[in-house]
Amino acid sequence: MVDIATRVWNHKWKIDPIVRSLIDTDFYKLLMCQSVFRNKPDTQVTFSLINRAKHIPLAKLVDEGELREQLDHIRSLSLTRGESTWMRGNTFYGKRSMFSPEFMDWFENLALPAYHLETVGDQYELTFEGTWPEVMLWEIPALAVLMELRGRAVLGDMGRFELQVLYARAMTKVWEKVERLKTVPDLRIADFGTRRRHSFLWQDWCVQAMSEGLNEKFVGTSNCLIAKNRDMEAIGTNAHELPMVYSALAKDDAELAQAPYDVLRDWQAEHDGNLRIILPDTYGTQGFLDNAPDWLNNWTGIRVDSGDPATAGEVAIQWWKDRGEDPKKKLVIFSDGLDVEKVEELQAQFAGRVRVSFGWGTMLTNDFKGLTEGDSLAPFSLVCKAVQANGKPTVKLSDNPKKAMGPECEVERYKRVFGVGEQDEVEVVV
Repeated sequence: MVDIATRVWNHKWKIDPIVRSLIDTDFYKLLMCQSVFRNKPDTQVTFSLINRAKHIPLAKLVDEGELREQLDHIRSLSLTRGESTWMRGNTFYGKRSMFSPEFMDWFENLALPAYHLETVGDQYELTFEGTWPEVMLWEIPALAVLMELRGRAVLGDMGRFELQVLYARAMTKVWEKVERLKTVPDLRIADFGTRRRHSFLWQDWCVQAMSEGLNEKFVGTSNCLIAKNRDMEAIGTNAHELPMVYSALAKDDAELAQAPYDVLRDWQAEHDGNLRIILPDTYGTQGFLDNAPDWLNNWTGIRVDSGDPATAGEVAIQWWKDRGEDPKKKLVIFSDGLDVEKVEELQAQFAGRVRVSFGWGTMLTNDFKGLTEGDSLAPFSLVCKAVQANGKPTVKLSDNPKKAMGPECEVERYKRVFGVGEQDEVEVVV
């Protein structure tokens, strides 16, 4: 077990780089990357950092030289032999050789493309441009670097014993959550906390704590490197990025209306079973389900990632009933803004009505709220999104208008095409 406080006190980043591997990323990123590599390898995209929490002045907190050093280090990484062997030979979701030889040959020779960084006011403007399969792999490491550098800036003035007490309190906080979750009947929960974690070492500690404390109730981690090192299940399916880019590539409104379903048609050609999970909220859950083709009826489940999760779960159950499916055989994955109280509520509401699973993110791997003066280590909402595809802007509407993004004129067009009316705002915490 790593003594994290001592490691922080004696910190030299070349010993503990923030991102230490190309598979120090979420599993769904690699699955989506393979899908993009097969279906749209030449699409040109731009990804951009978006700090939703404008009160966090990242450019004042994080040294630009340090940031560049960490980003340059990531560009120097390549897949190791052991990592390649794990991806080529491991069984994921019951399927051996999940990744094709063609994709692995490409990935083994990949170095991430260049980045563009400049300071605008008290924020960083960080963008990545190039072919979609290459650029998309910047998202998770870029977020991990910014989150950890912000944490290091806060921790840098602390003494050895102050750090020991801080981490002891944080560990106690995590363990108290684990002990509460032990009592939740039929719980299935995974770590989804890579992108906004406190640090790699802390995420690894949290995963081990969950594994020991929850036993079979803890079903795995989204982080591929931790899954490999700890011999755990790598968990994940797909994300909003796919429909956002497919939609931007649409030539007219008719193609735009079909784009989210084209994503899943391509996905279905590659995956079955528990990887056939619908993420319906990119342009509004209700409209997506109302217009969904019949072949989506028998997909395994739905992931809920915005808006009120209880409402979205009820919508999913009703949709399956209306389509003649048995909800008790389906799976709902809750993954937005979760903490212990919300997990307990949702499990109680849906137990016995549908299979339930949870992807627990930031409030597992970065809950230092209330542990420092001025709450200087509290988590905040930082994302890195595809903002352009082949020169056209991307749009996300979400079930929560506070998560919407894109040029105003395009947002209005998408609302019209997808029939999105008034929506209830939900505060975005993480």
